Amino acid sequence: MNALAAQRALGSDQFDLRPILLVIGVLLTTLAVFMLPSMVADLVVGNRDWIVFMLAGSVTLFVGVSLILGNRRAAVTTIGTRQAFILTTSVWFTLTVFASLPFLYAELDMRPVDAFFEAMSGITTTGSTVMTGLDGAPPGILLWRSVLQWLGGIGIIVMGVAVLPLLSVGGMQLFRTESSDRSDKIFARAGQLASAIGLVYFVFTFACGAAYWAGGMDLFDAANHAMTTVATGGYSTRDGSLGAFDSDVIEWAAVFFMLTGSIPFVLYIQALAGEPGTLARDIQVRWFAGIVLGAWALLTFDLVTTDGSGLTEALRLAAFNATAVITGTGYASADYNAWGPLPVALFFFLMCVGGCTGSTTGGIKVFRFAVLYAIARTQVLRLIQPSGVILTTYQGRPLSDAAAISVMAFFFLFALSFSVLTLALSLVGLDYLTAMSASISALANVGPGLGATIGPAANYATLPDAAKWLLAAGMLLGRLELFTILVLLTPAFWRR
Repeated sequence: MNALAAQRALGSDQFDLRPILLVIGVLLTTLAVFMLPSMVADLVVGNRDWIVFMLAGSVTLFVGVSLILGNRRAAVTTIGTRQAFILTTSVWFTLTVFASLPFLYAELDMRPVDAFFEAMSGITTTGSTVMTGLDGAPPGILLWRSVLQWLGGIGIIVMGVAVLPLLSVGGMQLFRTESSDRSDKIFARAGQLASAIGLVYFVFTFACGAAYWAGGMDLFDAANHAMTTVATGGYSTRDGSLGAFDSDVIEWAAVFFMLTGSIPFVLYIQALAGEPGTLARDIQVRWFAGIVLGAWALLTFDLVTTDGSGLTEALRLAAFNATAVITGTGYASADYNAWGPLPVALFFFLMCVGGCTGSTTGGIKVFRFAVLYAIARTQVLRLIQPSGVILTTYQGRPLSDAAAISVMAFFFLFALSFSVLTLALSLVGLDYLTAMSASISALANVGPGLGATIGPAANYATLPDAAKWLLAAGMLLGRLELFTILVLLTPAFWRR
């Protein structure tokens, strides 16, 4: 009898919507508060969009507070694993819907598909845009784009270090700490980490803004670009991205802080706590550094030998644009489509990489490449020494079969999602290069694609509406590490 009661209690708890609605309410309330700076920015310059932000914030605040009051007795700290899957997807989608309201009703006169696309691109820190004329756009909407990416960046970090490891998504269980477990501590742990991560995140944003200001930006541009740099989002206040400022100091500052945002923030906390060597020992950081430096060297060599660029200029162009693509930031200082076949091919593959887990970046993530290499190396050694006992290790520890299978499954699903999305984009009229690069850019949350249509010198405004909806879905799918959404589509998930 007790076992039956426990089973019924478990089944009812797994699909109790109250904790989910309560968390959504809290986050919507937070989103409403962050609409205030944009409202003030437009009010100061006399732009009528301040009314849009006031009304959008009021609607968002009303819904958020209503959800909080209606579900205030829900026990968020005892949320189950299935609820966490539902919550993760519903939070990002719901926030995107409400974040699109200012785009929809501002003087930009965006259509619903464009407003949703822009909001999804912002909150997932993808950086793809359908907006043109950014140099003359109202300050409120520019600031809102930056705020969305900044909020999305810290949300990604918390999700990557506190939620996904407990859900064992795509091998993320490798980053589960010894003090955590799978049973009902997801959001308690997220709250503990969020405060420490938030402080580090804010300090990096302030330092980045100061560096941009010192490099020649005004305070408004510096603040906006600081938020989108540390978040590795890539939204800019200029149509020409950071290249519009034509400053070596600004570009090298961007390189430094893009790389800073791509390192696990937990390592920064550990370093500040008296373990500075943890950064150098982490296998993700070493792999990431190797990939970045290798890309710099190859692109610099190609620019010097084929384009006749000087070494210093070639290194700056290579370092800035390669870092922007690898980290998924998506800034551009030049049209690298014109650099020749090697850079275009290299950038296509670099789009997939991303940064480290626990950072603001998207993509496949460096740790999965390291795990895949360790698995392949073990298989080769076993062929050479069939009778030997050879263990697959990661970070000096044996790699469990479950983690290895999760990582390989992620690679399969990423390739499958890329293929399906590319074919769907081709079906709605996109050419081969545009469809492929748009697909990989969305899934890896990079931003610009390749080719004349969506390359670094263009944007997504001219794409068909169907393509924009597909790419918005791809951004969300990639941002939530594929499994988090795809698991909701399986009938087994909904069985008690």
